This record gives sequence, C-alpha cells and structure tokens, in this order.
Amino acid sequence: MYTGRIREVGAIVEYDGEGVVIAAPKTAGALEVGGSVAVSGVCVSATDVQPGAFRAALSTETRRRSALADKEPGALVNLEVPMQVGDPLDGHLVQGHVDAVGKIVGLSDEPVGRRAWIRPPKRFIDEVVAKGSVAVDGVSLTVAEVVRDRFSVALIPATLAETTLAGLVEGDRVNLEADLVGKVASRWRDGPTTALAAVIGSLPWAGRLTGRVAVDKAVAQIASGGAVVVWDPHLEGEGDVVFAGVALRPQAFVFLLTQACGHTTVPCAPEVLDRLEIGPIPGEGDRMGTAFHIPVDLAASSGTGVSPAERAATVRRLAHPDARPEDFLRPGHVFPLRARPGLLAERRGHTEAAVALCRAAGVPPVAAICEVMTPDGDMAGDGELERFSLRWGLPMVGVDDLAAWL
Repeated sequence: MYTGRIREVGAIVEYDGEGVVIAAPKTAGALEVGGSVAVSGVCVSATDVQPGAFRAALSTETRRRSALADKEPGALVNLEVPMQVGDPLDGHLVQGHVDAVGKIVGLSDEPVGRRAWIRPPKRFIDEVVAKGSVAVDGVSLTVAEVVRDRFSVALIPATLAETTLAGLVEGDRVNLEADLVGKVASRWRDGPTTALAAVIGSLPWAGRLTGRVAVDKAVAQIASGGAVVVWDPHLEGEGDVVFAGVALRPQAFVFLLTQACGHTTVPCAPEVLDRLEIGPIPGEGDRMGTAFHIPVDLAASSGTGVSPAERAATVRRLAHPDARPEDFLRPGHVFPLRARPGLLAERRGHTEAAVALCRAAGVPPVAAICEVMTPDGDMAGDGELERFSLRWGLPMVGVDDLAAWL
C-alpha cells in the first residue's frame, strides 16, 4: 500500500530481458530483493538491488496495461516504497494497480502552479469525482474539475519541483489509479452503474484472458446472460461480441447496434435451421465461408421487425425449443448463420465459437453476435478489442482457446 507521496525521482538506466534498471540511491537503500516499489504509479518487484540502483521486473501484462513501456532510458520516474505500520497517511491510499492509461490533452500555467487536463478511457471517468483523489503517474492529486470525457488536476509548485509531472507535455500518456476508498464504496452500491452495464454483465475480471480459465469464465458469462468478446486473429482478424439468444433482451440488441456497431447476425446449430425450415441464401457466400441463411422476422410481431425489441424477440423465438417454421416471416431483419456440424473442430469462426459457447453453457445453440468497429469505421484490432472489453467489463477470449477446451 502506498500514499501517492513521492519519495524520490529516479532515472531509467536501461531495459533488459527481465525488466528495467533504475538509478535511485534513496529508494535502492530502502529496498530488498523481492520487495515492492511503485514506479510512476505501477507496483513492481525488485529483482536486484545495488548501491544507488535497482532492477524491477516488468511483466508483459505490466507493459501492456501501463505507460511504463513508453519511457526510454534516461526518462525520469516517480518512486515510492510501501507504507510501514505507523507511517502517517499523507496523501491517499494507493495500491500501485493501474486502473487506466490517460492522455494529457491540455496544460496551462496558473498564478500558482499549472493545470493539467487528462482524458482517460470512458470506463474510468465514472471513477473520478471533483475534489476527490486520483493518482497520476503515482502522484496523489486532487481532482479539480470533471467535464464529460476529461478531468483536470492542479499541480502546485511543490508537486512540480518534487515529481516528474513538471515535464508533462500534451500527448503524453500517464498511469491513472482511482481513489481506493471510492472504488470499494462503488462495489457496495445497489444497482448497476449504467443500464447497459447491467445488460451485458460487467465483470471485475474483464479484459483479455487466456487458457482454460478464460474459457470457463466466458462460458459462465454466457450462461448468466452476459456478453463475451471473441477474438479471431486468423480467419477474419476481427472480434465479435457474443450473447446467448435464448434470453436476449432488447437492451442487449441496442448494445450490439450502438457500441459494437458491426453487422448483427444469429449463429445457429444446423439442426435448429433444419427444424425451422430456414434455408440458405443462394450463392457461394463470403470469402470466410460464412453460411448465410434467409433472414426472418417473428410472425407474431405487429411492427416492421426492425426495432431492437422486435429483433430480440425474433432471436429468442429462434432459440426456443418449441418454435415452429410458421413462427417466422421470410425475408426479415434477423440474419441466421449456419454453424458447421463439427463446430470449432471443423471451422474456427465466430459462428462456430458462438454456438460452442452456448452448448457449453447449457443453453439452446442459438446466439447473437456483432463485430466490434472503431469510431472511424475500421474493424477493431487486438489492442482496440481489449480496450473495448475493459471499458465494458467483458471477458475477451481467443477462438484458439475456445477450440482447445470446448
């Protein structure tokens, strides 16, 4: 546990295969091998300690989730050693667990000190409260203002003199950590923070997951009615949000349309489409071998079939074991896809991954999926998908992991 009061400003000497070497006599004198130290707000472990310097381990996860990887040899870093029993709490409680990486979008001189404007990811802005505390590159600061997608902090002369924040320029990335007390309190609040978060099943262990644990958590999320991001690096080079179809709510369809923004389709097991007599669309199909079938609407609907509520109702009926061919109008606004009989053993696509997830979750083998697009209309890549997953509290799992365990 830290306070955000910087003990020393150190200098990066070099990066090596194990981590980073930092020159910092005061901090090195207080460290032992295996001990923790906060480096610009990132809690790392000392792997070697010499007079005047120490080496800290930097895992792949740390490099990916913080701004430490941006720093070159010679760069200055804020340093703090953990609190000891009896130390005064002068600052605020900081864990050294980076919550987000923000971008400096504005700097201005003030009569006393400077003001910095920081734009964090959208998921972090809800954690920031005016006059509350935030750690910026490990420095405990008070939030001055919160305006839509950004917040400002006041940098007093002492902070500028004793930390690296005096060297900030617009465009710099900084490590951010929300106030610990606020985070704990938010977890005890009744009800979801947003309606969409409640629908998609926002989770504390969101983001990229790998191996068997990733598959188990993805299956549990699907079984609970939540969403999963499935990354396909090989066949399509895209990521899809996946919901089970059996209890798909209108708000989930809104999420697919407004946040994922791709083309929403409905993967189905072959026997479902055969039983409902929904045939294939004539033609050779797309380059990826996607098996498109005739789009349908729910016959019992009184509207056009295009609203999220009507499309969600159509998907739920497709997944219902008692559904009959006459329950659907052809053509319509819901696009079924036929999964290969062997699922992921036969084709490692999103269609097969979605149906495999539903089967593993013990729900009918019908899903709703939608590709994730960036705001500028490009398909989201690996890093953009992880940021999307973290923003919405979703597990992100690779299709290869699903193929290995389902």
